[in-house]
Amino acid sequence: MPDPLDSRVPPGQRLVDDFPVLHAGSVMHVDKADWKLTLSGLVTPQATIDFAALLALPATDQVSDIHCVTTWSKLDTRWRGVKVKDLLEHYTIDPQAKHCVVHATGGWTTNLPIEELLLDDVLVAYEYDGKPITAEHGGPVRLVVPRLYFWKSAKWLRGIEFTAEERLGYWERVGYHRLGDPWLEQRYS
Repeated sequence: MPDPLDSRVPPGQRLVDDFPVLHAGSVMHVDKADWKLTLSGLVTPQATIDFAALLALPATDQVSDIHCVTTWSKLDTRWRGVKVKDLLEHYTIDPQAKHCVVHATGGWTTNLPIEELLLDDVLVAYEYDGKPITAEHGGPVRLVVPRLYFWKSAKWLRGIEFTAEERLGYWERVGYHRLGDPWLEQRYS
């Protein structure tokens, strides 16, 4: 009889019980009082949202499976945050915007097609497993894009820039796949 977990684990992945900490460079330590999210590019109005304003938006609790490009998967991770589509409810994205560049503290970036960013399960997250997200896992605020490999879920989130053309992020420029679908094993370009 097939294992029911097999349908939740993409090809080439192995399950872990812990939550591995992987990133290039140093852990970024950002104080909640200093944290801001900038919405820029082809969006009206352009804006900067602070931590208090983020907490004032409707919160969503979500359970997601996450998959790292380094071949580990963790099932049933619990996040709390604001759906990106709810965050953008009072903003207008220019129809020319087909992509976005996600900016993180320290100059890190990743890219996403707009349709991926606006999926119902994409969160601007500030809690993991009922507690504030630790700096090691991208706190105080990180993006969570569960459908794609976890490098697309940028740690230490600082900005979302809406663009007409695709601009590759840091990892994509050094050889990671431009989309990163774990079910298609889109690890590298």
